[in-house]
Amino acid sequence: MKILIVEDELTLVESISTYLVKAHYSCEHAISYQQAENKVLGHEYDCILLNPSIDGGKGLLLMELLKEKNRQDGLIVIAAEEEHEKKISALHAGADDYLGKPFHLPELEARIFSVIRRRQFKNHNVIRQNEVELDLMRKTVAVHSFPLDFTKKEFELLSYLIGNSNRVVSKGALAEYLSGDIAGMLESHGFVYTHIKNVKKKLHDAGAGNYLKTVHGMGYKWEVG
Repeated sequence: MKILIVEDELTLVESISTYLVKAHYSCEHAISYQQAENKVLGHEYDCILLNPSIDGGKGLLLMELLKEKNRQDGLIVIAAEEEHEKKISALHAGADDYLGKPFHLPELEARIFSVIRRRQFKNHNVIRQNEVELDLMRKTVAVHSFPLDFTKKEFELLSYLIGNSNRVVSKGALAEYLSGDIAGMLESHGFVYTHIKNVKKKLHDAGAGNYLKTVHGMGYKWEVG
């Protein structure tokens, strides 16, 4: 699952990124409003961590942009405890949560998980699609209660497709989701096909139904009734 950290305090960015990567999240960061705007316009994120004080308070403009574009990215504002007005403004502007600095990284990760779970998976920790089961907290996949050996990228791909059930997701969107900023620099998106093939095989070998469909010329779809 992909996180964007909009924060100009680089030591904090490094601490958050290091912790979240160990918790199996993919992280990108922006240290200015312009960088954040470029990333938001070019990519989608499961959750955005936003310091509203960047560039003299332009962080709130990013919230307005997300609202204007009708984006569904989760949003957690991170700001100093004493910035009560920013907290209130952010929540009124549509933030999902607010965390005052300083904060403990395990609490931040728990809040990120909660926001993603609420937005994409209707507050469930465990997602069941017939015989297929995803545990979002443990980052595991099982079929007929039998655990499968999924890599981090395979889990990310499957959870992204299930989170977008019955919608066609393009190969480019999957490439961008799995590799972030470097997707545009890759000569091909063949790695997406490799991950798709591996996920399909593991599900099929475990006795799962054929839910992961290839939509020729368009992309892929997790199709359930």
